[in-house]
Amino acid sequence: MRGDTTQRKLALLFTADEFGEGASYILEVLKDRGIQGAFFLTGNYLRDPANQQVVSQMIEGGHYVGPHSNKHLLYCDWTIRDSLLVTYQEFAEDLEKNYQELAKYGVDRLTARVFMPPYEWYNKQIVRWAEASGIQVVNFTPGLRTAADYTFPEMGTRYVSSDSIFKQVLLAEQERTSGLNGFLMLIHLGTDQRRTDKFYYRLPELIDTLRSMGYAFERADKLVQ
Repeated sequence: MRGDTTQRKLALLFTADEFGEGASYILEVLKDRGIQGAFFLTGNYLRDPANQQVVSQMIEGGHYVGPHSNKHLLYCDWTIRDSLLVTYQEFAEDLEKNYQELAKYGVDRLTARVFMPPYEWYNKQIVRWAEASGIQVVNFTPGLRTAADYTFPEMGTRYVSSDSIFKQVLLAEQERTSGLNGFLMLIHLGTDQRRTDKFYYRLPELIDTLRSMGYAFERADKLVQ
């Protein structure tokens, strides 16, 4: 969930299942800034013909492309986290199908061993099952609100505007002794159309601001080695 806290480095992580309208824009920003991101994609996303070009661009650009489950299953209860909602067989088959879709793009299981669970929600049993398959579970570093970029106004108090997210990142950096060192920062590739305030459009400003503060960007799978 976090890399070396003594190094002024952080990583950008992106996940996608049914929404991914920001992919082309995000890839352009990363290319322009010379940054390699980590993209965790479901089988649902990979199978969609509309996404084939951007997935190929991710791979060609040297970004990490890895699994996010096949069907975006919810592994455990939202309130009782130790309560599993899938069996080992369901977990293993779903993950394997995700890898089968990645293989169609030339992504080898041995080189894509870092796995972001769906909904970024899992428990110790899921980690053990993944480890038994030779897979390393990663998640975003707690303390930032960037993962709330999927919310939209109709959610009421759960909605977090892009401006609020941006300000909270800078505030968290100031308040922590080690700043954002080693942080895995999650941003979604796309959101429900009811959110018109897309946080990924703030990505250039975010990158430039953090770089001006002395941060460098590392690919996530390398940051957590």
